[in-house]
Amino acid sequence: MPELSLAALVREFITLFVVIDPIGTLPVFYFATQGVPERLHWRIAVRAVLVAAGVLLLFLVAGQLLLEGLGLGLGSFQIAGGIILFLFAMTMIFGESKSEKEIEAAEKDHLAGAVYPLAMPSIASPGAMLAVVILTDNHRHSIHDQVITGGLLLLVLGVTLSVLLLASPLKRLIGNTGANIVSRVMGIILATVAVDSVLSGFDAVGVINVTGQ
Repeated sequence: MPELSLAALVREFITLFVVIDPIGTLPVFYFATQGVPERLHWRIAVRAVLVAAGVLLLFLVAGQLLLEGLGLGLGSFQIAGGIILFLFAMTMIFGESKSEKEIEAAEKDHLAGAVYPLAMPSIASPGAMLAVVILTDNHRHSIHDQVITGGLLLLVLGVTLSVLLLASPLKRLIGNTGANIVSRVMGIILATVAVDSVLSGFDAVGVINVTGQ
């Protein structure tokens, strides 16, 4: 099992950053904290990130084991995950933005805003869960590599927490429109990652050879 190269580390970080989408989570945070004293906003941010971290780390450790326990190959999961990621990316690019959908849910239940929809599905989104499993393939990556991926995940979550803690000044800087623009740009990057995942899945199941060897 080859060690992760610098390029691979950068690619994994970008992938995790795109699917978690810290900037796109900002509008959800604003609505989740409506009616809550500003001195308590940091507690909501910390709680949301901790819940999301627990969910994503659970998928990192046990996601592939669950799939294999059900007799599902990771190649097939890569294909399915890539398709779902691609559809998710199309929603980010062309459809109603992720944050706008989650805002509607946030308006209905502010008391549970730290967990839903802020932690799930805004931070620990289905796309993020799929990406974590794909990036820690037990057949391609050593335990050391998977620990590094876990570290990158925590780094992205740390960035997310920092963004949420700086929510008020950031809103004044970019506004909701700016957050939506960034989210759509990230959707384009995510679509490229999704296509690559599908091609890798086809390669894993022996349908095509994307390495050219």
